[in-house]
Amino acid sequence: MQAGYFSQNGSVLNFFTSEDFKVTQDELKKQVAQAALAYVKDVPIIGVGTGSTVNHFIDFLADIRHDIEGAVSSSIVSTERLKKIGIRVFELGETGDLDVYVDGADEVTPHKAMLKGGGGALTREKIVAAASKKFICIVDDSKTVDVLGKFPLPVEVIPMARSYVAREMVKLGGQPVWREGFVTDNHCDILDVHNLNILDPIALEKTINNIPGVVTVGLFAMRGADVVLIGQGDKVITR
Repeated sequence: MQAGYFSQNGSVLNFFTSEDFKVTQDELKKQVAQAALAYVKDVPIIGVGTGSTVNHFIDFLADIRHDIEGAVSSSIVSTERLKKIGIRVFELGETGDLDVYVDGADEVTPHKAMLKGGGGALTREKIVAAASKKFICIVDDSKTVDVLGKFPLPVEVIPMARSYVAREMVKLGGQPVWREGFVTDNHCDILDVHNLNILDPIALEKTINNIPGVVTVGLFAMRGADVVLIGQGDKVITR
């Protein structure tokens, strides 16, 4: 497809193609990150997740840092980023339940169930999410799926249980891969489980969480998102 800008006398000033209008994935992440600011207005202490989309959200928080008391962070990386822009970081034990938690996802369904943990912060993310009244999930449209499982499912495990849990994942139909060289903020290991077709995420979340040695699984279905903001094209869709 081709089009052009024309001057009044009909001469072509500049030609462009439809390719010129494609919004990059990073720009989509910025759009939803900025849109999430509407949900933290007048919220004194904000729950903040982890990941590339959340990094943009934190950057936008710099503009309103004087209007908020602080944040509870789900990872060391996010904590450092928040402190760098002058936002005080609290421990969850200091604040009690939170009004709003903002985080991304690796996959999210129309029913607002999520697969998370690509960045390795799934356990702390799940804790902060559970302690929050409202979960705002911010994603670009590449993260929306009908069925979870195309993205490998992260499972955080106590190191001594890694091999045992891996065998249990095989029994469930998955192919676990140790995320070698990576240690979580909780000093644990992660198994990334491939080739799962997760038709019942709540049931699978319960099953995996009940395996001895599992800290938590990166399924956020029992406590899914309350609002999903999706960056798509030149707009943000609210689900």
